[in-house]
Amino acid sequence: MLIGLISDTHGMVRPQVHEALAGVELILHAGDVGDDAILDELETIAAVLAVYGNTDAPGRPRLKESLDLVYGGVSIHVSHGHEVGSPTPARLVERYPADVIVYGHTHRQLVERVGAQLVVNPGAAGARRFKLESSVALLRIEDGRADVELVPLAVLVRPVVRPA
Repeated sequence: MLIGLISDTHGMVRPQVHEALAGVELILHAGDVGDDAILDELETIAAVLAVYGNTDAPGRPRLKESLDLVYGGVSIHVSHGHEVGSPTPARLVERYPADVIVYGHTHRQLVERVGAQLVVNPGAAGARRFKLESSVALLRIEDGRADVELVPLAVLVRPVVRPA
């Protein structure tokens, strides 16, 4: 299964997001979405599940506080990360036992294994902030194992070609 990971769109979907996430079966949004039009646009690519970020207005039925999912025998936790204060892989694995933990909030791309757990921040996909490049990530689940690839959006000028 191929899952697109995105966070911190802050009301903006760059055209490169469509290229980067082409072919995914599902998109998980780790918060700071912006309005529901962002989710509508992402749904033109694949089904979307999303969580609240610290800048999202409460009470929106399409946003959850967190997500706990299982695909291909791999458990996945998605939250924005702000609920642990300043999110770090150590703080996140301390709180969440999932095989894969997906978060946002910091706008910094991160892929780190902590023991058997994989912690992923796909980076911010919205407007460039903090001198950080915009990015998303691809989570591949195969044979009960999860691997992730960060995809910088600034360098995409043609569709991403993925091995079969």
